[in-house]
Amino acid sequence: MKEFKVRLTLLEDALGMTPADPKIHEEYIASKAPDAQSIEEEVESMGVDAVVEKGMTVFPKLEDGTPFLWDYQIRGLMKDACGMLRRVPGTKSSKMKAYKKIIDGNIFVSPRKIPFTLSGPLGNCQRPLRASTPQGERVALANSETVPAGSSVEFTVLCLNDEDAYTVDEWLEYGTLRGLGQWRNGGWGRFEYDVIDG
Repeated sequence: MKEFKVRLTLLEDALGMTPADPKIHEEYIASKAPDAQSIEEEVESMGVDAVVEKGMTVFPKLEDGTPFLWDYQIRGLMKDACGMLRRVPGTKSSKMKAYKKIIDGNIFVSPRKIPFTLSGPLGNCQRPLRASTPQGERVALANSETVPAGSSVEFTVLCLNDEDAYTVDEWLEYGTLRGLGQWRNGGWGRFEYDVIDG
């Protein structure tokens, strides 16, 4: 087994991924979370004050108001990276079979709630969403809470297979290009990372 501690520091603001409306979260998203201990735990972390606008996405908060990431969101970052890097010849990811099972069963992230160390106040990002539909062009407004660039999170990764640690490094390196959170393809949530122990 190989265990190491990672610090991600945002180079660009990251956008919240959790709906501010606790009912939407309770009825759909929390029920789909791959390793949520309970729906109530996640809904409780949202808090009533988070409901600023029904369609807004936010970060879950600790009792003191500090925004955090769930451990499974980091593993989701790993799955996203591996899925893309499987298409790149010569990468460690391109050789992985059943990578989602490996990430779910052999790679563990802790703590469960990964708090941000903020570099400034939370912000807000509003942007239009455009879609071509059979009924014609549609435009909607998306609204997300943001954690500012310069903020960081620290978490521990435990790999049951030592070789997977090198692949985790590859996924984090890919994440520096793709980012974390919503609207990653727009350049939001890009980060740099350091292995600070292990």
